[in-house]
Amino acid sequence: MNNNQKTPKESQVTMTELVLPNDTNTFNNLMGGRLLYLMDIASAICSQRHSNSVVVTASVDNVSFSEPIALGEVVTLKAKVTRAFNSSMEVFISVTAENIPEGKIKQSNSAFYTFVAIDEHGKPRPIPEVVPETVEEIELYKGALRRRQLRLVLAGRMKPNEAHELKSIFFDE
Repeated sequence: MNNNQKTPKESQVTMTELVLPNDTNTFNNLMGGRLLYLMDIASAICSQRHSNSVVVTASVDNVSFSEPIALGEVVTLKAKVTRAFNSSMEVFISVTAENIPEGKIKQSNSAFYTFVAIDEHGKPRPIPEVVPETVEEIELYKGALRRRQLRLVLAGRMKPNEAHELKSIFFDE
């Protein structure tokens, strides 16, 4: 592997937080905005490690709150870069919540974040390629181009007829 390539594990981040009263809503569950904040921080650190650069958040894909995280539970966020493009990278982040006294861990959330590496002038800069190693990393890598095209179409930065990877899902070409 050369200097212009990195594996996902080289930049992955695991962050752990205890849910305290100040982090909760009136139902004693972690506030959604606080969780998004933690997810953004873990993903940004992961992106900085991959790019060796300052990064900015470009987008966040669907974050569904499937399981509430209760007061006193331990939140673990795991972030890894799934694919790098020219100056942008997609990061997959998963969130689990652990009730230590009960010995239970539940999957709570997951999302894809996109970051752009910037130089000292605030301009996008090139970043290393991602070289996936595990079966999961390869699958995330393969799907990243479709997710990127969908983001660009939804943001109005790409015409739907230019999204060839998306079209391949629905049409034989």
